[in-house]
Amino acid sequence: MRPLRYLRPLLPAASDYAEVRRSWRGDVLAGVTVGIVALPLALAFGVSSGAGAEAGLITAIVAGLVAAVFGGSHIQVSGPTGAMVVVLGPIVAVHGVGAVAIVSLMAGVIVLLVGLAKLGRVVSFIPWPVIEGFTLGIAAIIFLQQVPAAIGAAPGPSSNAVVSAVQSFGSVDAATVVWPVLAVAVVAAIMVLSPLLLKQLPGSIVAIVVVTAAATLAGLPLATIGVLPSSLPAPQLPNLDPVRLQALVGPALTIAALAAIESLLSARVAASISDTGPYDADRELVGQGLASVASGLFGGMPATGAIARTAVNLRSGGRTRLAAIVHALVLLAVVYLASGVVSQIPLAALSGVLMVTAARMVSVATVRSVLGSTRSDAAVFVVTALVTVSLDLIVAVGIGIAVAAFFALRVLARSGGVHRDELPLPAHPGDDRIALLSLDGALFFGAADRVLDRVSAVLGVSVVILRMSQLQALDATGAKVITEMIHALERRGITVLVKGIQPAHLTVATRVGVIASLRHRNHLFTELDAAVEHARSHVARAAASTPEPV
Repeated sequence: MRPLRYLRPLLPAASDYAEVRRSWRGDVLAGVTVGIVALPLALAFGVSSGAGAEAGLITAIVAGLVAAVFGGSHIQVSGPTGAMVVVLGPIVAVHGVGAVAIVSLMAGVIVLLVGLAKLGRVVSFIPWPVIEGFTLGIAAIIFLQQVPAAIGAAPGPSSNAVVSAVQSFGSVDAATVVWPVLAVAVVAAIMVLSPLLLKQLPGSIVAIVVVTAAATLAGLPLATIGVLPSSLPAPQLPNLDPVRLQALVGPALTIAALAAIESLLSARVAASISDTGPYDADRELVGQGLASVASGLFGGMPATGAIARTAVNLRSGGRTRLAAIVHALVLLAVVYLASGVVSQIPLAALSGVLMVTAARMVSVATVRSVLGSTRSDAAVFVVTALVTVSLDLIVAVGIGIAVAAFFALRVLARSGGVHRDELPLPAHPGDDRIALLSLDGALFFGAADRVLDRVSAVLGVSVVILRMSQLQALDATGAKVITEMIHALERRGITVLVKGIQPAHLTVATRVGVIASLRHRNHLFTELDAAVEHARSHVARAAASTPEPV
């Protein structure tokens, strides 16, 4: 029964659909709306990744359905995303299209295992500036990846999006470049203006219809998606050659990390802007892992939660998983009923959709907020964005977290310090021979040396009271420094009394040797008055034993 009790929270339940009876109309309408919005994005992401429009559609259908049923969010919509496309492009270029299904399976299994291990809350440790820098970098890469199709040229040989976009200008055909550029411009204009003129229809669909109709009727020289299947392929296991599997371990780990991070961030944002209840991070990872595995079996791509489509779902009235399920069924209907029409969509039109989507990923207000917050947060944001564009997405998140951790530790280290306090009144003769030193803030490896130097500089006293009751954090290095501090003072003939070791710090202080370093066990106190009285008695005894000068 224990395994069942452990797994039950990670599995679908009847309670997932408790609200359907009251919200099904809104869910169905929202699902249809999201399906319409998702169609051009699924096609565009499939083409942009190099796996093809078919792979994008399969992912949106299969992964979207599986994640809706098994995921941990009631309103999240999953499928192919721009961030995943950024990672898949180089994989396709190096290992071929056949590697997409394999890495989808491998990454899905990894994400599934992470979810089963209940490690979903790890994403909460990613700082906000890292998330925003990551988003800005992804948006820039998505936009740059569309440049070759937007000018009717072949992508450059470089795997870097910036370099490849620049290289693509070398193969531009001056006689035909105007048509793809014009198609992108028309798509962008319609998508920007449609919220003002056509509030009930998604701008991307309107733009795709207009440009496709114009290109078909006028016979414009624009490359199209090409033939699409009129049904879903049968699921099958790809060729899992051991050599190829070994070569794809690294890419699969990268995809798994990206899928987990993006899905959990999307689910967290969706939960914060809706009143449909919290999300279960561990179950979300289980659902996303199963979704990528299912997608790979059908020849699709790895999937993640998609914040843009999830936001459309919320705005359209989606309240339960039924909306995401309907979204997948709408796309399935497109495959069976309209694949011939969809195959005529110009690639430049899809590039226009993704360029506008990339631009909308970046909030100018958010960028201003991050850059105007603190210098350290601004630095984390800029570094994460630059590393995302120039190196690697997961490396960027790691470096961003490391930089953020460095600044956080620096601030924490500065909070740790030592200062000399006045002894309680009334004053006694010889009080000038007693130093009451209060340790406060955080005493850990980042602040230890500074505190040691400050205490070592105390002169002209015979007793030091180390007051530790105000200490907020103490690690092994900090405890070791206190031990060294006591030994150094005792070697100089200064008696050290310790007051107020907190229960939370007692274990580390005992094991590292703070208490053992005291001259006597009765030099450890819980009350300040008792410690001061003991110190004054030391001074008085020392004064009494000192002979009067002749």
